[in-house]
Amino acid sequence: MQVWPGHPYPLGATYDGAGTNFAVFSEVAERIELCLLGDDGSETSVELREKDAFVRHVYLPGIQPGQRYGFRVHGPYKPQNGDRCNAAKLLLDPYAKAMSGAVDWDQSVYGYYFNEPGRRNDLDSAPHTMASW
Repeated sequence: MQVWPGHPYPLGATYDGAGTNFAVFSEVAERIELCLLGDDGSETSVELREKDAFVRHVYLPGIQPGQRYGFRVHGPYKPQNGDRCNAAKLLLDPYAKAMSGAVDWDQSVYGYYFNEPGRRNDLDSAPHTMASW
């Protein structure tokens, strides 16, 4: 798969007729992965290495509308400061133009355990979430 730097704006996934630019804002992320999801449940990760003004971005030639994807954000987990990075959670694009599929509201979708709200939940949420744009 070809990976190009892309552009920081517009935010979200933007198709240009030949490929898609992905851009997402985060002040605290140390690393962000774009996860492309296959119909069979497979996941292909691409790191968003480019960063401009807290916006991480990448351009993927050949990626078209309908591609299912999400983000995994690596960084601090300090709820007392409002920082809740957890790469075990597949996040929906906050700038998505549309979503499809359904969420199975399994315990793994949540960032904490119901019986221990102060304990970080590192169960992978990807098998329980599906979204596309």
